[in-house]
Amino acid sequence: MKEITRRKFIATSTLATGFALAVQPISAQVTATDAKGLVAGAVKIPVVKDGEIPAYRAAPATGENFPIVLVIQEIFGVHEHIQDVTRRFAQLGYLAIAPELFIRQGDVTKLSSIDEIRPIVAKVPDSQVLSDLDATVKWAVKSAKGNANKLAITGFCWGGRITWLYAAHNPKVKAGVAWYGRLVGDATELQPKYPIDIASKLTVPILGLYGGKDTGIPLDTVEQMRDRLKSSSSKSEIIVYPDAPHAFFADYRPSYREKEAKDGWKRLLAWFKKNGVS
Repeated sequence: MKEITRRKFIATSTLATGFALAVQPISAQVTATDAKGLVAGAVKIPVVKDGEIPAYRAAPATGENFPIVLVIQEIFGVHEHIQDVTRRFAQLGYLAIAPELFIRQGDVTKLSSIDEIRPIVAKVPDSQVLSDLDATVKWAVKSAKGNANKLAITGFCWGGRITWLYAAHNPKVKAGVAWYGRLVGDATELQPKYPIDIASKLTVPILGLYGGKDTGIPLDTVEQMRDRLKSSSSKSEIIVYPDAPHAFFADYRPSYREKEAKDGWKRLLAWFKKNGVS
């Protein structure tokens, strides 16, 4: 897939509907959260470069001053699973927003395999992502009745790594939960740092949720991160579910583990409450 030009990006930046092609078929156990009582759907976020990016947001239909949760996508983009997660938060009283962070480089939801997706995602600069998330927070406060003093972030897989990095970038984040995000890697021009590199200076409390049988994130790197966090002031914690594989929260995939997913969600909500988000 060719990188989208600026002109084409502005003309075609719409949010995906349904599940990404690369994750078909969808498991029967998939969660479907009702939008009743919510304002939910696609919005456009003004960004520093290229005008706007699409995002999915969900919030209670009545009220204001909502706590804000940034929901950061997996490698598959802001498809139905990520949209459903935002609705889960909204049903609990949050303003949840999932910006489409790959869209300049390509619409990964239309690609049929991970092997096609990875080269697109590899072109996404961390600096672009962090800037877009800053713009999303600004939009949430200005246009969607969000409370800037109650800002949280959570992300899955690719988004788990970004959760750690954005918490280091924006100390106004009150809390974050990173689901199986890669912690250690080789620095590149576009991705110059990994969570291990920012751990000792982190001030935002992050809860990391990892699987003991995750073949893509070695347990020794999780232990390295846990050790590095000891020298920070963030009071971050890491939980490892010994029998869980990668993507154990993804209820639309065979990797889903109901027990660990439900425990992780319970821990997430308690973490947000403990750190003054909810």
